[in-house]
Amino acid sequence: MPLIQPFRALRPAPNRAGEVLAPPYDVLSSAEARERAKGKPWSFLHISKPEIDLDPGIDPYDRAVYAKAAEKSRSYDRRRRARSRRQSLAITSTGRRGAAIGRPVFAAIASLAAYRSNRIRKHEHTTPLKEDDRVRQIDAVNAQTGPVMIAYPAAPEVDAILARSSEHSPDVDVTADDGVRHELWMINDDDTIDRLTRAIDALPALYIADGHHRSAAAARVAQVRGDNGSPGYFLAVLFPHHQMTILDYKPGATGPERAQS
Repeated sequence: MPLIQPFRALRPAPNRAGEVLAPPYDVLSSAEARERAKGKPWSFLHISKPEIDLDPGIDPYDRAVYAKAAEKSRSYDRRRRARSRRQSLAITSTGRRGAAIGRPVFAAIASLAAYRSNRIRKHEHTTPLKEDDRVRQIDAVNAQTGPVMIAYPAAPEVDAILARSSEHSPDVDVTADDGVRHELWMINDDDTIDRLTRAIDALPALYIADGHHRSAAAARVAQVRGDNGSPGYFLAVLFPHHQMTILDYKPGATGPERAQS
């Protein structure tokens, strides 16, 4: 099985991306997320941190929290999200307050078979509480709402494919309320998808940089559901290792200072 595959993404409609755009669920406390989503009914935080729409004293692992995530997911109408018509790969580029940071990276689904056989390698232990949380979130929403951050070794062919595929205007171009610019290009060309998939598959291994609980939860859900005989995949964003900076982990910190190795 290839290390990665294209997939049919559920993504914001281009003219609604700014309404949906939100930080990852694990860089904000519940109180911070509640404040960040105030006056933003379509912020993705209502799905990724659904406790913000319940009593502030609720346990974030309460069953009602996951039910609220499912309710909010169903309420996102077609004006604010669009399902890709075909399997695609997505290139993303992030700039800090208008300045580009490195080269584009890309989103795909990564093989759980490769994860189990250690071709997609992990370096952290997980805790049952956090793993169970992600399992319940996936089950409730019937989707993987947060990607696993994966690093790959130097691969000039991959760099070249991504550079060529992001030469035209992005399909989505939005600046978040913190001044950070986000661009998205969809790769729909079969030949490009095939070349990129083969180039990644030629690498000896991929390495999970962050998202050990998300990948472990995806593996558990796939095992329980059986996936109709499919080997199973999890959502991932792949970064070239030379474009990454590993920061110290500071307990209690949020944002960039909370980046984990």
